[in-house]
Amino acid sequence: MSQDPLVIFTPTGKRGRFPSGTKVLDAARQLGVDLDSVCGGRGICSKCQITPSFGEFPKHGVTVTRNALSDWNAVEARYDQKRGLPKGRRLGCQAEIQGDVIIDVPPESQMHRQVVRKRAEAREITLSPALRLIYVEVEEPDLHKPSGDRERLVTALIAATDETEIKVDFHLLPDLQTTLRKGDWALTVALYQADDAAIACVTAMWPGYHEGPVYGLATDLGSTTIAAHLCDLASGEVVASDGIMNPQIRFGEDLMSRVSYAMMNEGGAGEMTRVVREGLNALFGQVTQEAGIDTTDILDTVFVMNPVMHHLFLGLDPYELGQAPFALAVSDALSLPASSLGLNLAPGTRTYILPCIAGHVGADAAGVALSEAPEASDDLVLIVDVGTNAEILLGDKSGVMACSSPTGPAFEGAQISAGQRAAPGAIERVEIDPETREPRFQVIGADLWSDEDGFELAIATTGVTGICGSGIIEVIAEMRLAGLVDASGLIGSPEQTGSGRCFLDGRTYSYRLWQGENGAQINVTNNDIRAIQMAKAALYAGARLLMDKRGVDHVDRVVLAGAFGAHISPKHAMVLGMIPDCPLERVTSAGNAAGTGARIALLNREARGVIEGNVRSIEKIETAVEPRFQEHFVNASALPNAVEPFAILRSVVDLPKVSFNAQGARRKRRGP
Repeated sequence: MSQDPLVIFTPTGKRGRFPSGTKVLDAARQLGVDLDSVCGGRGICSKCQITPSFGEFPKHGVTVTRNALSDWNAVEARYDQKRGLPKGRRLGCQAEIQGDVIIDVPPESQMHRQVVRKRAEAREITLSPALRLIYVEVEEPDLHKPSGDRERLVTALIAATDETEIKVDFHLLPDLQTTLRKGDWALTVALYQADDAAIACVTAMWPGYHEGPVYGLATDLGSTTIAAHLCDLASGEVVASDGIMNPQIRFGEDLMSRVSYAMMNEGGAGEMTRVVREGLNALFGQVTQEAGIDTTDILDTVFVMNPVMHHLFLGLDPYELGQAPFALAVSDALSLPASSLGLNLAPGTRTYILPCIAGHVGADAAGVALSEAPEASDDLVLIVDVGTNAEILLGDKSGVMACSSPTGPAFEGAQISAGQRAAPGAIERVEIDPETREPRFQVIGADLWSDEDGFELAIATTGVTGICGSGIIEVIAEMRLAGLVDASGLIGSPEQTGSGRCFLDGRTYSYRLWQGENGAQINVTNNDIRAIQMAKAALYAGARLLMDKRGVDHVDRVVLAGAFGAHISPKHAMVLGMIPDCPLERVTSAGNAAGTGARIALLNREARGVIEGNVRSIEKIETAVEPRFQEHFVNASALPNAVEPFAILRSVVDLPKVSFNAQGARRKRRGP
């Protein structure tokens, strides 16, 4: 008997099988997918727009054909004729499922929008931007001294600066003579110089005296989220920040899935390049609208990103990154016209992309290194940028090493039964009483805990919708501390744990975290725990591999970087064994360190030379070909670890000695 079609929704990762003919909106509602609709499915409101993806998706084990959804019907055709549907979009209330399909729910179709937490961190930065405004008075033309207006402008600029050579962007030439005469032979130019070695170039101009402001964008182009910070280049102030989900998620939640999509589908890489550039332009529109400026006021941009995103953003095929020796097409820093990358900014806007460190350690890791400066540290510091692909740095004044580790999307709430991205209504903090094993929690959008008076009123507009990455980390760690989960990651029975919240769920047990009045539930399953174990084991194995290379068993301090890292409780991270044993007070958060590095490079051109030099001295370790990585991975799948003693952690918390094997062993005593 053939199975019903499989439907996978992104970015949530929720999936299920539905009979042919099921409306996409109905499937979304049955799975609890956040897909908006206010018109009762009549095709009027357009809130339920979705984007199907076609091609081969090896990770999901599906091939999506063009007939996976029903053809356009009269309702969609009428809506498109009157109001227009973006290319590739369908109405979820009209499209019917006919085959295996992957469906992306864009941000504007989500009732509870993703919270992109890559904020701009407070940081003192010495201002020395690559772009500066220069006011000059140009000699008027003379019959007896024949020369072009451009040449006389360059002469005036060289006299007004320390530069020996200056170029003028070709796109400025058609308006140069008009601008000079309108300003009565005086004008202000934007002079761009990517670094000390580069030739200065005029990229914009205004008649007469113009004092700005002019703006730059620092962008962290992550595999899951994209964040942009709009900065005043004269003051260094962050005037607006915003973020979106990376629209490439529908082609694969992790990087290797996107590489596979590019390999298995003709034109796949180009398609992913197109959608990420479209997403960036939409994000830049949001940021400039928030600041009340026009996108043409942005004259400089800086980007950090991992190697796969780096290649896809540049329009390069990532094929070689999918196999040893993981060769990059280009690894050095790049300075390019933004227009060559399809960015809808001013004609002369430049883009600077930080250098990549190695095949799987990208410009985002370089941004972290620029922000945190491990090469200047007296302490041996481990810096972990936690995300779908974790970048790890270990070093001090004597040297720095780097690697990446494929943690996957579980930390983002994907592959978790009740998981979701960070959005209002998502459980983000959890505590479990070690005696009663009763939980309490907080959700995004409300300050109260679930057992406090007024909680129900506080969540009236959002409800409890699922559990995000920081929430799943905390709940599993709390379950371990409360004796509900053993070191192997197995949830005990009600008899073994003494908790009625543990219930038989197929062949294993699950833990009921919350149950609503309408019967809705949020449970933690053994599969959820396995997904987190695999992700955290990859993270720890990468860190431990660097420690092996350095010849140490301990580090002096740990820095958790990244938007997700900023919201992880150090205690809970260590209980799970995500990071090496270390005094909890020596575990700190750096927030979005990669984004901070991008902002430093935007506002200080000398920093670009610094990071370009430092990257060349960083020792790169490729985890994929290191024999001990797998050994560390296996050991790290236990909670916290099967081999490492975690003596410092055990001195401050009580890890119950419980074992819930398949035969239902009795609950053992609690103890250190």
